[in-house]
Amino acid sequence: MIVPSLIDLGMRPFFQQQLSLEELESSALGRVIELHKSEAVLLAGSEVLRFKLTPNLEPICVGDWVVFNDERLIRVLERQSLFQRKAAGSANERQLIAANIDTVFIVSSLNGDFSLNRIERYLALAKETYVEPVIILTKADLASDADAIRDQVQLLDSLLSVHCVNALDSDDIAVLKRYCQRGKTLAFMGSSGVGKSTLVNGLLGHDAMETGGIREQDSKGRHTTTYRAIKWLPEGGLLMDTPGMRELQLSDAKEGIKLTFAEIESLAEQCRFSDCQHINEPGCAVLRAVDTGELSTRRLDNFQKLLREEAHNSATLAQKRAKDRAFQKMVNSVQEQARSVKKYQ
Repeated sequence: MIVPSLIDLGMRPFFQQQLSLEELESSALGRVIELHKSEAVLLAGSEVLRFKLTPNLEPICVGDWVVFNDERLIRVLERQSLFQRKAAGSANERQLIAANIDTVFIVSSLNGDFSLNRIERYLALAKETYVEPVIILTKADLASDADAIRDQVQLLDSLLSVHCVNALDSDDIAVLKRYCQRGKTLAFMGSSGVGKSTLVNGLLGHDAMETGGIREQDSKGRHTTTYRAIKWLPEGGLLMDTPGMRELQLSDAKEGIKLTFAEIESLAEQCRFSDCQHINEPGCAVLRAVDTGELSTRRLDNFQKLLREEAHNSATLAQKRAKDRAFQKMVNSVQEQARSVKKYQ
């Protein structure tokens, strides 16, 4: 592929219909393929362009479609999908992870770092944005119980695509290439050290990403991807590698959580009380399912934990947005008063 078309980059009617006639005549369209602290890198046809990020530009992330001219980025087109989270730490900020994704590879290794709870977190993010999730379990060559662990993951959702792979085996990687077709954008999510960069290199056919080792004492990995970047795949798709996320906190993802735990939502409809919290209420169908073994205690506990976390994070972000609006209103009022005073001087 020498000069990629907009269709190669993932252009579709959803984005095209957002452009005005004026923008079509006087501006150009590009897709963000890399994002650094102070600049964005766009791909627009055969050109790779760099633009400084200005304070007045709305938040931007890898995968965005943007309108630009020779001097600056003008605006970001409405996104078809967006992965975001509450920023790591205590700051009440939202962090954009990836935009306009078609399929997300949720990667977990089959070593001591494997966690069903963590996979459910990523599934909640994917289902909130209606992006197709695919579970990739790596280091299959080092695990004696790979099939048993795969069965555990499959029990989360019978329709979920789950693959056990050795990221260094080209035959194992080949099964993933059907997700990598022309115009499709894939994202990788998972903790550090689970083999995301090795998978990226395998899909690309060459070493484009540095790979890092695992600390033997706790099976934790080192971050080997320092920024989000889109790479071309031989099959014509685009692949995004995201930094390892050690702290994934949910916000504005209530619907995604409910879809991830759909069987609990279905059971809840049979509870005696419509506002049942599934703690110790009489006539609770969810607790009855736990007692009979139909539902695991682990899964119910994680469902309730994620709902509490999502409610807390969404509330704090909403409060910050309200404060920001109030501050901007005050600034606008002061500026208007200053203009009025200057006018009559």
